[in-house]
Amino acid sequence: MDKIECTTAERETLHYWRFYHPHPRVQLKMEALYLKSQGLAPEDISRLCAISKTTFYRYLHEYRTGGIEKLKEVPFHQRQSQLAAYRASIEAAFRQCPPATVAEAAARIEALTGLKRGPTQVRQFIQSLGMKPRKVGQIPAKADVTAQEAFKTEQLEPRLEEAKAAQRVVFFMDAAHFVFAPFLGWVWCFERLFVKAPSGRQRLNVLAALHATTRDIFTVTNLTYITSETVCELLRLLAGVHVGGPITIVLDNARYQRCALVQSVAQRLGIELLFLPAYSPNLNLIERFWKFVKKQCLYSKYYPDHLCFQQAILACIEQAPDKYQQELESLLTLKFQTFKAVRVLGEASNICLFPVAKKAQKKVSSKAA
Repeated sequence: MDKIECTTAERETLHYWRFYHPHPRVQLKMEALYLKSQGLAPEDISRLCAISKTTFYRYLHEYRTGGIEKLKEVPFHQRQSQLAAYRASIEAAFRQCPPATVAEAAARIEALTGLKRGPTQVRQFIQSLGMKPRKVGQIPAKADVTAQEAFKTEQLEPRLEEAKAAQRVVFFMDAAHFVFAPFLGWVWCFERLFVKAPSGRQRLNVLAALHATTRDIFTVTNLTYITSETVCELLRLLAGVHVGGPITIVLDNARYQRCALVQSVAQRLGIELLFLPAYSPNLNLIERFWKFVKKQCLYSKYYPDHLCFQQAILACIEQAPDKYQQELESLLTLKFQTFKAVRVLGEASNICLFPVAKKAQKKVSSKAA
């Protein structure tokens, strides 16, 4: 039997190493097994990879006996890089303080080992360590990680389980303030493009509540300011739409939301206000929705006047549950990131300031030869 069972993670690993492993023979092995994981027949794999069926079955046997690590072995003699002797120390140094560029990695390797290598060799070496360029994420500097974790497990998740069982209605509330100004985004283009920038500081304020399970959006808008009266208006709207069951609204600690007026109105309407820990936008589902709205109708877009600007935003919000249903299903999942077990750059133990030396430039005399 030549069938194999690959997990999604194993397929992704095969796909990565078929391009990025430093040895071409290993790349070929990964290519053959990746094609097999996609359901191709051995004869088709042999033809596409330009190998014999016997060679393919040898690769397959290696995978079955030792997995992907076995495929990385090269059974014949190959020239060993001098950096291999320093592999453990380089990996430890880079885990402690990751380099920002290949040039920085090369300079640090030279300082650590005394071996000078070019960008291509350094890139291949750090890829063999399992490193690849990744975008750095962000965490609010004043966030209390322990408080976030406790809030998520003890208060938020139990209420969301009730919402999934139709025993409670949960909303996530937040306000967005859209200023009539250019939102610069990224586009694939042949030359740098520009978008017209409208003048003035007009804005559209939208206070919204996002239904946790149906993803329906309820809004109150104005062109001035969001106040406690605006919040009370939205609370009355939600209470009128959902009658009979308990309602929980998850919201942040803005003054106009935590004031006595809002809490008294909520109590009178039978609405529970569940306030997030300070600096916890990662636990407010509607924050993801606001980013989605900006991406859909604002980034790299020009509107000739404030009215068109308003109409585009409100149309996007209104049509989102139906028009963008598929995108929102994957975006608005009830899974929330906390930062209990993440590495954070910028702390004392992780600060890394390694100057990369620049080549000295010869001064050219301005006098004629």
